[in-house]
Amino acid sequence: MSEEILINVTPQETRVALVENGVLQEVFIERARKRGIVGNIYKGKICRVLPGMQAAFVEMGLSRAAFLHASDIALSAAQLDAQNDNPDVQLITDLVRDGEERLVQVIKDPLGTKGARLTTHLTIPSRFLVYMPYSSHIGVSQRIEDEAERERLRGLVEKERDADQQGGYIVRTVAEGIDADAIKADINFLQRVWASIQERATASDADILVHGDLPLSMRAVRDMVGTKVEKIRIDSKEHFEKTTRFVTKFIPELINGLEYYAGPRPLFDLYSVEDEIQKSLHSKVQLKSGGHLVIDQTEAMTTVDVNTGAFVGHRNLEETIFKTNLEATQSIARQLRLRNLGGIIIIDFIDMQNDEHKRQVLRALERGLEKDHAKSNISEVSSLGLVQMTRKRTRESLEHILCEACPTCRGRGSVKTPETLAYEIFREILREAREFEAPSFLVIAAQEVVDLMLDEESSSVAELEEFIGRPIKFQVEVQYTQELYDVILL
Repeated sequence: MSEEILINVTPQETRVALVENGVLQEVFIERARKRGIVGNIYKGKICRVLPGMQAAFVEMGLSRAAFLHASDIALSAAQLDAQNDNPDVQLITDLVRDGEERLVQVIKDPLGTKGARLTTHLTIPSRFLVYMPYSSHIGVSQRIEDEAERERLRGLVEKERDADQQGGYIVRTVAEGIDADAIKADINFLQRVWASIQERATASDADILVHGDLPLSMRAVRDMVGTKVEKIRIDSKEHFEKTTRFVTKFIPELINGLEYYAGPRPLFDLYSVEDEIQKSLHSKVQLKSGGHLVIDQTEAMTTVDVNTGAFVGHRNLEETIFKTNLEATQSIARQLRLRNLGGIIIIDFIDMQNDEHKRQVLRALERGLEKDHAKSNISEVSSLGLVQMTRKRTRESLEHILCEACPTCRGRGSVKTPETLAYEIFREILREAREFEAPSFLVIAAQEVVDLMLDEESSSVAELEEFIGRPIKFQVEVQYTQELYDVILL
């Protein structure tokens, strides 16, 4: 399986696409005006402690205070000793106090009306390692399955770090097979970064950024590149040169894979990425067999409905259902990554009678999600044929980045019918006729509503005029949406 990373850069935004065998799998978008802050380290100030929620709000110079839960607070040596003596959960009031200044790191971007989610378990990533200043643990990525290789890498880190050095490390997946010199170089780099963070934090007041993560184009090279990536194509000469310098210094083995794209066609058009992004904003996803998915994203959860559609199979109904569900698992796994859907996800597979078919569909879904960088948990198929799963959400979904709620329906996905609005207007006129002694009324509404009231509801209008003893006039306002109207006293 070949992978390519495409990086499209404009002054307004940077977009990164991960393409596997010519098929778009993931899209990352970072806009200059709304740059993500996950990974940034701030010197924040505790502004409010909430004992009932076991959490605190932290001011750090953003538009909204950020959220810090007790479970995300690193304990000091004294607090660890106290916890060993009393294994009950530490109270937030024992961990922080109002006005206290803390180094905090963003683990979730602000989402909707919620502020950023924070932790004091700081982590600083490099090419092969993640440094944890407030821990002594040395871990290895679970994606490295060879036990001998895991022990070798753990031993290299223990050997190369200084004996008096504080902090722990996690060995990243891309470190598989590297030598001691690469580990040593990463450790030295991380120590220099941590020293500069401490220096800036000491010299600065609260509510300030003390360490920002790399821009998206360089984070993509650092985090997304694995052994299967063949090419990294960048369509900006300036960013290509910056990335080249970054790769030459930190990831020299990738230098031959970097390529500046200066072709006449836009880079994303060349790989049909633009078309795939547009399709990902639609709720309906076609399957090759003729079936389809319907994906609905709401505030509470995301639902995925699997339908056979035009696929009728060749043998029997159970075979048709099984094949459609199997095909759907691969499409669902891809859509979750592409749309970056997180939180609670409910998948409504077509009902299967065969228990073995249910097991195979569930395993196929798990295999499809193995390549996903975001952690997910999947339940068994319920008696209703539903699969409940969660997927870790650290940034806005693709739809929330690119779209906003419809101003006409205000995000409901539907609008009131002209008939409903006509009856609302009748009730409004009755209310105002009882309250005010106006000689007549003027109704200003959209074309569809006025047409209905002067045609199908004309007899109702006449009856209302007779009942209130006053004339009713109508006026079309082309700027009004279907649900907007005014009743004016003349």
